[in-house]
Amino acid sequence: MAKNITVIPARVNNQSTAERLKPQKKKMAAYCRVSTDQLEQLSSYEAQVKYYTGYISNHPDYEYAGIYADEGISGTNTKKREQFNKMIEDCKTGKIDMIITKSISRFARNTLDCLNYVRQLKDLGIGVVFEKENINTLDSKGEVLLSILSSLAQDESRSISENSTWGIRRRFEQGKVAVNHTKFLGYDKDEDGDLVINEQQAKIVRRIYKDYLDGKGPNRIARELEAEGVPNWNGKAKWYESSIRNMLQNEKYKGDALLQKTYTVDFLTKKRVVNTGQIPRYYVEESHPAIIDKDMWEAVQLEMERRRAFAEEHDIKKVDYATVDNPFAGRVICGKCGSIFGRKVWNSNDDRFRKIVWRCNKKYIAKGKKCCDNKHVADKILYQAFVNTFNAILENKDYFMEKWKDKLNSENLLERYKANHFIEIIRKATPITEFNLDLYFALVEKITVFEDGKAIFSLLDGTEIECQIK
Repeated sequence: MAKNITVIPARVNNQSTAERLKPQKKKMAAYCRVSTDQLEQLSSYEAQVKYYTGYISNHPDYEYAGIYADEGISGTNTKKREQFNKMIEDCKTGKIDMIITKSISRFARNTLDCLNYVRQLKDLGIGVVFEKENINTLDSKGEVLLSILSSLAQDESRSISENSTWGIRRRFEQGKVAVNHTKFLGYDKDEDGDLVINEQQAKIVRRIYKDYLDGKGPNRIARELEAEGVPNWNGKAKWYESSIRNMLQNEKYKGDALLQKTYTVDFLTKKRVVNTGQIPRYYVEESHPAIIDKDMWEAVQLEMERRRAFAEEHDIKKVDYATVDNPFAGRVICGKCGSIFGRKVWNSNDDRFRKIVWRCNKKYIAKGKKCCDNKHVADKILYQAFVNTFNAILENKDYFMEKWKDKLNSENLLERYKANHFIEIIRKATPITEFNLDLYFALVEKITVFEDGKAIFSLLDGTEIECQIK
């Protein structure tokens, strides 16, 4: 059978041979990066931008497509390199045909990142020219050379990271303290780089420590500082409970410094973790001027531990649970089973019969089954009970003053502080007729309620005062 062949003619191209052979200009962009903010590196950065602008603009085969430059950012990964990421997006939208850069180490020191981006760009028909290594990724041998050289660049980055870490640890061993003072309330740095006290900020730090020892919790301290418009390290009157807690535990406020609290586990990702003993830590005593007296700092640590132990003993989920609006939260204890009393609101259509009471949390465990039969106590009775207790202390002022004076020589720093504080309070106090929130937080640890109408107020120094609640 004869084959039937149909000829499909070529399309007519009206362009002349000269026009067809004329090379099309490629849209070329340049990528520049410096890895530090040192003066000589910034000069290199400016020189790269100037060089590539002139190089592309004056080259007959290239059309200028822009300069993409990241300043002062590490090359070990590309997550935070905004200009680099913008350049890749512009490649995807057809704005760039070719990229030129100084070297592989300028483009990326991470082998995986480097190869991934080169292949991604190659799939788009876009080549990367590395001047120093004389590699064009569109060449057949380009990727083989690139794999070898980028691995070497990554190893160089690892070596630099290890050398930098070694230098930092040697400085730690010598007791040289490095602190970011801009985010460290209470300190500035002098012309020699040493920490010096910023007295205006130091007053705030001292206030926070005193407020905590005088019975206030971190949340209340933060809210009060905000309400008064007291500025934080950044000049804004915004405070957080967590930052107050961190300040209260920071040994630098007593003039010491614990070095290498965290360390880098991966030089590529720059991931840092808390050092819990994996590598050495260095404790430097009296490394800089102290804002907080050492005895006061240690007393704060004892108070924090006391509050944690109290919460754990009574199964309270949050330390410093009590607030200004709810001062008895986490502080009223059942005298029968040892559980915490919870706040209950008995509502009524008539506001006259609306009532707030405190009741043992184990009174009803499940499906209405009664477990603890201790009686509830009205909110207003607890307020009045404190008023009566405080006035009873004043009536027996001499007895209590002698008791606290004996503790002024205690080896326990927290006991000494509390005894001195109590003496100051009672020396100046007069009888009260209404609940005083500051006095309550400064004096009372807990209130134990018994079913026979008796309550025991336990003060923060361990003193117990019995009273009747009806």
